[in-house]
Amino acid sequence: MSRILVAMSGGVDSSVAAYLLQKAGHECIGVTMKLYQNETVQNTGHTCCSLDDIDDARMVSAKLGIDYFVYDFSERFEEEVIDKFIAYYEKGWTPNPCIDCNRFLKFNDLYRRAKDLDCDFIATGHYARIDYDETSGRYTLKKGPDAKKDQSYVLYNLTQDQLAHTLFPLGELTKDEVRAIAEEAGLVNAKKHDSQDICFVPDGDYKGFLERFQGKTYESGDIVDREGHILGRHDGAVGYTIGQRKGLGVACGHPVYVVDKDMETNRVVVGPRDALKKRTLMAHDFNWVSVDETDDIKVTAKTRYHGEETAAVLKNLGEGKISLEFEQPHGAIANGQAVVCYDGDTVIGGGTIVQSN
Repeated sequence: MSRILVAMSGGVDSSVAAYLLQKAGHECIGVTMKLYQNETVQNTGHTCCSLDDIDDARMVSAKLGIDYFVYDFSERFEEEVIDKFIAYYEKGWTPNPCIDCNRFLKFNDLYRRAKDLDCDFIATGHYARIDYDETSGRYTLKKGPDAKKDQSYVLYNLTQDQLAHTLFPLGELTKDEVRAIAEEAGLVNAKKHDSQDICFVPDGDYKGFLERFQGKTYESGDIVDREGHILGRHDGAVGYTIGQRKGLGVACGHPVYVVDKDMETNRVVVGPRDALKKRTLMAHDFNWVSVDETDDIKVTAKTRYHGEETAAVLKNLGEGKISLEFEQPHGAIANGQAVVCYDGDTVIGGGTIVQSN
């Protein structure tokens, strides 16, 4: 029997993870991370970490008869996630705060808290798998079997030590199977919908959050084509993302997409869909997960959470830097997003995109 800290968000996934571990005879401790001041964020019912979610996690823990704690990590969350979120948007990049939350809060700070509580493992409700390769002597991170729910993309920063002390009880299950287990166990959140939005921006209005959080407004500017011809006006370049089509407010007689943002001149550049396609990218802060750092290797790569995988050659540039050359042009690559590389269902590694051509 192991002593396990279970990260409980209040959703059905982490609740079932706790249930399965307890049913298997392990001693479980439920923990919810308070990541921001909930009173200042209007809960739309589509995020995690709200006060209602804490109540749900507490009720599930009570039903299972396990100890439950709430740890206030809001200061760390602001430092490692929100501040980076703001900085990236203001430089024209597109951040993924869920990746930073996993890296710095859940599998770093909470992992250390698990050690303080003499826990053998930390467990989460992620849809991914961890194996051990006897030949290489490395732990490997693999996709979950439910392609629509696979969350390996947001876990690429896990280290070997973290993988060795992490459990994903839902790794072999589909979402439908998890809900069925929750129903049978009588968990209060068995039918609770999945969180979809960024927890601290529940209305999806990133620009509005940036302005409210900092007490500032962003200047309007020109929307231009690739030749520099003015097509319309925007109300703040930070509110636009690479690949965006809707809400541009320009009439060109054909579909146009955001293909670039020039933050120095405060211009949003639009163009046809083909203009989004790139053949190469560079990434920094690359974490080699399931294999030792190596030279050129063939992979498939995703540049967005729900994006398609594209065959590519990964080149190791050293010092955490890599380049990818795609076999076919790959669209809507945004600086600040993660590129995650796979060999079949195994995560090779991932890093932050800093350039694409």
